[in-house]
Amino acid sequence: MAPPFVLPEVEENADSWGPQSVPPQFDGVPFMPFQKGERLGRIADFGQMAGRGMFADRRYRDREPAPGMSVFNFEKTEEDDAFQMVDKPVVKKPMGGPPRRPQGGRGWGERRDGGREGDRDGGRGAGGRGAWGQQGGGRGGWGQQGGRGGRGGPFGGWGNRPPFWRDQPRQTYSSSVDIRPEWQVLGDVINLSALNKLSKQVSEPEEVTSCGALAFYDKAADRVTPKNPAKLRKMQHRTRSGTASDDPVMRRLAGSGAGDVFMTDDVLATLMCAPRSNYPWDIVITRRGDVLVFDKRLNSSLDFLTNGETAPDPLPEEKDNVNGMQQLSVEATSVNQAFREQVLPSEGERHKLKEACPAELASEGAGYKYLKWTLGDSSLVVRCSVDAAIKLGDSTQLVAVHALNEFDPKWSGVDWRQKLENQRGAVLATELKNNANKIAKWTAAALVSGIDMIKLGYVSRALPRDNRNHVILGTQAVKPRDFAAQMNLNMDNCWGIISALINLCMDSCEADGKYLLVRDPNKPQLRLYALPAAEELHYAGEAGADAAGAADEE
Repeated sequence: MAPPFVLPEVEENADSWGPQSVPPQFDGVPFMPFQKGERLGRIADFGQMAGRGMFADRRYRDREPAPGMSVFNFEKTEEDDAFQMVDKPVVKKPMGGPPRRPQGGRGWGERRDGGREGDRDGGRGAGGRGAWGQQGGGRGGWGQQGGRGGRGGPFGGWGNRPPFWRDQPRQTYSSSVDIRPEWQVLGDVINLSALNKLSKQVSEPEEVTSCGALAFYDKAADRVTPKNPAKLRKMQHRTRSGTASDDPVMRRLAGSGAGDVFMTDDVLATLMCAPRSNYPWDIVITRRGDVLVFDKRLNSSLDFLTNGETAPDPLPEEKDNVNGMQQLSVEATSVNQAFREQVLPSEGERHKLKEACPAELASEGAGYKYLKWTLGDSSLVVRCSVDAAIKLGDSTQLVAVHALNEFDPKWSGVDWRQKLENQRGAVLATELKNNANKIAKWTAAALVSGIDMIKLGYVSRALPRDNRNHVILGTQAVKPRDFAAQMNLNMDNCWGIISALINLCMDSCEADGKYLLVRDPNKPQLRLYALPAAEELHYAGEAGADAAGAADEE
């Protein structure tokens, strides 16, 4: 049986719509009065003040409240004094600590420094964007008296923070010789930067003698191009220039009193270009009476050429890495020697010098000149190496032969195979930046020796990871004086360095014995040590000790 259905009572309203009386269950509940003709908007308004906010509905922002709206306004009749807010949300702190007021840093500056001011004068102001290290104003706007300000602060950038490269780790190197604690340091530490201020003018040298027979440069090497490269042949034999103590001619000149100081051109060039060096090295100084002899140690680092020594990105000191400092040095030395052997024929016509080359210095196709300079109270005798000769017309000129080798085009940023033929100047400029010390020593030695021309060979690896096979991509001839001017090499400064170091050694090395001049591996400094008598033989080398003994007998 279906439940009964009772129709609820419905009131008829002839004037409007809705009930005429309030049902008992809704008695006392406030409601919004409205007329039948009004447009319905909101039934209830729980955020009357929200219309003034940023994200409020703009349709109801400026409307007057309807009659009866005061009924919905909440009024707090009583206050609980014991109520406390215990919910404390965590406030996220900004990164970098509290903001600092930039002192001339990047920001909207003042008028004097290119700040954002009025536009009375119109146009962009006269101030420019500053460079690193300028103290000027911040980022300027369309100013009255200034334009766009520069990056200010003592280091530039945001505020006073130093540039990012100040936080980068610096490459450290190990010393070229094991410094013992019992060694005595003579004098003060020599800062290499102070050597740049020295200057001395010297007269033309006196040629005491010369020996050897020079091979003539093979001009066929000048026809090699990157599109038609030549394979670099393997080095036949490893040759190292003997020290001043090993040279019988130098010992003969020392015995006859031809000079007070004796050294070779590679040692002389190392001292001349010491401010440009970054890698460690050391030189043995022997004193016998009033005579000083500057020598290389046996198996010294000066026997090897460097590669990438002055590059902005320093090379790691990793012996097992083919692109590490040690293996690149061995590779550069072998490539340089192999290039000389390939461009200088082993047989054929020779340009003979005054004397025959002694057996101790026998080097096929090479020669030596012994030059003498007067430096104040001292007389300096230098053995200068000459690699080859070349015929230009009716004259014969002396030539120095060297090789530059490329090991990784991505590291240097210049691919020789693509740039060498059309942009050779860019390749040479990159090498002058990455190998400033090595090329400066070549140029200084050429100027001292009276070389007329330097032949540079561009040698690259056959494969980027193969350091045993190389190809010749081209050659270039440069004049030593023009080359020195290009790299800002001042010979007066070089001779000032030599004169100052000789005077220092004459004053500090008072007793007969051996001393060691060491270039610090990680600081631009030189130190002079006195070697104990028990270690003189070890650090001079057996051949050097025998030569010193023979010089005493003479």
